Amino acid sequence: MRILLVYPIFPKTFWSYEKILELVDRKVLLPPLGLVTVAAILPQEWEFKLVDRNIRPATEAEWAWADVVILSAMIVQKQDLLEQIQEAKKRGKLVAVGGPYPTSVPHEVENVGADFLILDEGEITLPMFIEAIQRGETSGTFRATEKPDVTSTPIPRFDLLELNAYDMMSVQFSRGCPFQCEFCDIIVLYGRKPRTKTPAQLLAELDCLYELGWRRGVFMVDDNFIGNKRNVKLLLKELKVWMAEHKYPFRFDTEASIDLAQDSEMLELMVESGFSAVFLGIETPDEDSLQMTKKFQNTRSSLTEAVETITRAGLRPMAGFIIGFDGEKAGAGDRIVRFAEQAAIPSTTFAMLQALPNTALWHRLKKEGRLRENQDGNINQTTLMNFLPTRPLEELAREYIEAFCTLYDPVQYLDRTYRCFLMMGLPSWKAPAKMPEWVVVKALLIVIWRQGIKRETRWKFWHHLFSILKRNPGVIEHYISACAHNEHFLEYRQIVRDQIESQLAEYLAQGAETPYVLVKEKAEEKAEAVVS
Repeated sequence: MRILLVYPIFPKTFWSYEKILELVDRKVLLPPLGLVTVAAILPQEWEFKLVDRNIRPATEAEWAWADVVILSAMIVQKQDLLEQIQEAKKRGKLVAVGGPYPTSVPHEVENVGADFLILDEGEITLPMFIEAIQRGETSGTFRATEKPDVTSTPIPRFDLLELNAYDMMSVQFSRGCPFQCEFCDIIVLYGRKPRTKTPAQLLAELDCLYELGWRRGVFMVDDNFIGNKRNVKLLLKELKVWMAEHKYPFRFDTEASIDLAQDSEMLELMVESGFSAVFLGIETPDEDSLQMTKKFQNTRSSLTEAVETITRAGLRPMAGFIIGFDGEKAGAGDRIVRFAEQAAIPSTTFAMLQALPNTALWHRLKKEGRLRENQDGNINQTTLMNFLPTRPLEELAREYIEAFCTLYDPVQYLDRTYRCFLMMGLPSWKAPAKMPEWVVVKALLIVIWRQGIKRETRWKFWHHLFSILKRNPGVIEHYISACAHNEHFLEYRQIVRDQIESQLAEYLAQGAETPYVLVKEKAEEKAEAVVS
């Protein structure tokens, strides 16, 4: 059986980092971990080829070679996913589809011709698919009624990847999150009980990457890495030893809830194990909005102090922010900007709230009749919200645009990055010195030319650089890398402005604004019920 694994195109997003990747001659930030895991679960006597369309399209020879085409996608990849299903069907191929987006809305991939729907988690549903194929069946839908034990998950087939095209590799230790945020689809897809691999499993995956010659960053893609704190600490204690024995070949980034700041042992273990950055789902500094969306874990202590604790421990904070919660007061965009400045968070994803399919938010808004027609929602920063908010959508959109552009003003970004790295702590270990690759030297020279000579940032750039060298020299490499991110945001802020303004103009052209006062009254009644 010949299997062609196809990963659809991501549109330009906060995470696409095109301008940064250009600096270091790489095509894509992260690989399709789901597809290489699928390849590991399927029978190993089958033949596999993988095409990541973010690197290159599939050739006609690859299409012709395949017996079955397997695709996986997230909601932001919807358009290309649907097109690739149609391309495969034009060539007479059997098509199997899975992943977060098809699992949430299976009818959409079925409508364009997908033969097999391998939904939910593959450890359970892929064996069903294998049995169907071996029986000679040509279609089927496979679903799970339970969550799999991920200690049975094999090492992903990293060997199928075009490694040189990626800036970072991906590994996964856990699935699921213990919290109940109303807008989040993670708990819908993977449940609220975090399930983890064993430390030996994760270390075997790192061994595989090491043997393949990988020596750059590794993203621990867990949606909340610290969801099962006991098991994570067991992993980190072994990972710390593994990293020392292998002379620190990787640096790790991950995602975690803000309560990480309250666990000093966890912070120390992460830093000593080679973690350098953590993405935090802060969402908003407005406590009423956090209560409304059931993100209670962010209301238990000062968010600013929590971010500072994490930074001082030695982790660069990244943060997610959202505008458009029910009952939100005007000026939310400005408050988010002030918070990011106060907490000195260099990189922040910032988007308008979306009601993702089958989330608690989606079900509530559907019941209230507030979902906009033909708007399925996604988490891209260039998307107008897909429901009727409790204040005018035009007001929200314009506030969002101005806040996004202010956050990524190149001077303000440099200032925040500088203040962040001034206070950043350092691990006790130090990786062995090595000659930098020419591509890294070239990227550094380009950043110096653009930010230190060509642009209005020149005085800030040199002042901050020399100050970091004098006051916290151990973070200099990490600091310059963060400065380089400015190259992406400088262009992306204009993309956000153009696309949101275009969608807003189209929305307003359809008629008068929604009677949002009525919507607001309904939301306030809901909020009062939650409080009482």
